[in-house]
Amino acid sequence: MELVDVAIEAAKKGGAVVSRYFETGVAREVKDDKSFVTIADKEAETAIIGEIKKQFPEHSILSEESGAETKNSPYQWIIDPLDGTANFVNGIPLFAVSIAVLKDGVPVAGVIYQPVGNSLYTAERGKGTTWNGKKVSVSDGDTEHAVITFSPGKKAKKQLNELFGNAEDFVKSKRYLGCAALDLAYVARGGTEGVLFLGLNKWDYAAGVLLVEEAGGKITDFSGKPWIFGASDYFIASNGVVHPALLALAQKTL
Repeated sequence: MELVDVAIEAAKKGGAVVSRYFETGVAREVKDDKSFVTIADKEAETAIIGEIKKQFPEHSILSEESGAETKNSPYQWIIDPLDGTANFVNGIPLFAVSIAVLKDGVPVAGVIYQPVGNSLYTAERGKGTTWNGKKVSVSDGDTEHAVITFSPGKKAKKQLNELFGNAEDFVKSKRYLGCAALDLAYVARGGTEGVLFLGLNKWDYAAGVLLVEEAGGKITDFSGKPWIFGASDYFIASNGVVHPALLALAQKTL
C-alpha cells in the first residue's frame, strides 16, 4: 500500500475511536504541560499505530502520547491522535486526527481527518492537496477579505494576546480555533487565508504544512525567510497574497 493510503486508513480508525467518545462526558487528565489528555487520545493512538505497524513495521514513529520509537529507517510517522483535545472535552467539534510521514526529515505525505463532518484532507509531495477526494488550493483572498488564525504553544499566550489585539490593523478578521491541524487544513482548502504558529510541537503541524505547500501556499519564518521543517516552531503559513501583511503584523508585535 502507498504511504498516504495507510495514513488515511489509520486516520479513519483513529477518528472512529475519537467519535465514540465525543460528547460523552469523557474524563480528562492534565499532563505536565497543563494540556488535556483523555482515554480517547490514548485509544485512538493505539489504533493508529497498530494500523501503521501492520504495513510498515520497520518505520520509526513519533506520537504525542507515547513518544518516539526509533528504527533504522529513513521513514518516520508523526502522529497526533487527537489535536484539539480541549475543544473535544468541552463538546466543541473543532478537533482532528493528524498523521504525517517524513522521509529523511522532510514531510512526504500528510493526512488530517476531522471526524465531525467527515472531512478528509490529504497531500503527497509533488501531487497536490485534496479535500474529500477533490483537489483544492489556497484562496486568492486579499487583506480586505482575509480571515486569519493563530496557533500558540503553552508559553506563547502573551504573544497570542498581543497579535490578536493588533491583527485587525492588517487583515479583516481573526479567529483562535484551538486546533493546529485544522488551522493549516483550512488554509490549504481556501477557507482561511493564513495562520501564525507560535512554538507548538511537530505533531501539531507536520501533516498540515505539507497540505499548505501542496495547495500552493507559502510558509516562512517571522523574518520572511523560507521555513525549513524542524528548524523552528515559529512560522507563518498563508495563501501568499496576505503574507506581507502577516509578516508586518508579526514584526510590529513581536
